[in-house]
Amino acid sequence: MNKKATLSKNRGDSARNCSRRSFLKLVGTGGAMALLAANPAQAAEAVGRLRKEEAMGVLVDTTLCVGCRSCEAACNKVNALPKPDRSFDDDSVLDQLRDTSPTAFTVVNKYTVSKGVEITRKKQCMHCVEPACSSACIIKAMEKRSNGAVTYRKDLCLGCRYCMVACPFSVPKFEYSKASPFIRKCQFCFERQEQGELPGCVEACPVEALKYGRRPELIEEAGKRIHDTPDAYVHHIYGEHEVGGTSWLYLAGAPFEKLGLPQLSDKDYPELTSGAMGTVPAILLMWPALLAGFHYLSHLKDQAHEERSRHHVSR
Repeated sequence: MNKKATLSKNRGDSARNCSRRSFLKLVGTGGAMALLAANPAQAAEAVGRLRKEEAMGVLVDTTLCVGCRSCEAACNKVNALPKPDRSFDDDSVLDQLRDTSPTAFTVVNKYTVSKGVEITRKKQCMHCVEPACSSACIIKAMEKRSNGAVTYRKDLCLGCRYCMVACPFSVPKFEYSKASPFIRKCQFCFERQEQGELPGCVEACPVEALKYGRRPELIEEAGKRIHDTPDAYVHHIYGEHEVGGTSWLYLAGAPFEKLGLPQLSDKDYPELTSGAMGTVPAILLMWPALLAGFHYLSHLKDQAHEERSRHHVSR
């Protein structure tokens, strides 16, 4: 082998060694970061668990609701949402079940619970005490606030939609029709609360079917109503224990599943999903390192082929 070929071979070996070291360094770093991100204790700390006695909430007494949709109109105005095609005075919309959407953060639905008996119920984000959406969001675009609200920061959102998958109430909605889409949902009038004002829907309810206050006090009030008029209510406060507790609580005179509220475990969803969701950041952190590794391996192969070709020519 001549001097030129020897120098070429040495450069090739050096490049391969450097590339191999870089690849191992990348994978090692990615692996360490993934292990940290997948640590259940760290994930639990990141959720920022809020003590239940500190959260504000709303008690919804469906025995008082008259289906007037004043709450819908107020929500639309407070959040500067587009006006719906049909007026808020049009009660015919109650003839079909509706879901919340990127342009309607709350809706009132009518349920026939038995022959001749109809109940109207307001639907919105439940603002869980231990929110699954926040736990699932790897960059904390969903945040549990000190006043009980679960808010969304579009400036942080990656558009992964894990919050939509995680939510047991199917609340977060994605703006599929927009070129730059975001998640949209009820924010519990977070800024109004910060200014000492009532949530828009609560302020607008003409029959006081919505009562705002500290969560423990609302639970006490709900229990008192059940005790005082036991025949008027199902003896259960929906949201007191479901998924670890919610800031929005319901009373009803019929089984809650007949009002479209799902039957859920008392365990909070972050606890139930911590193992599965912990793999998400691990995968996201490892994948760039693996791709970089594949790139290096491909580069090594091409470099080796080039060295063999130059060596063949120099002979």
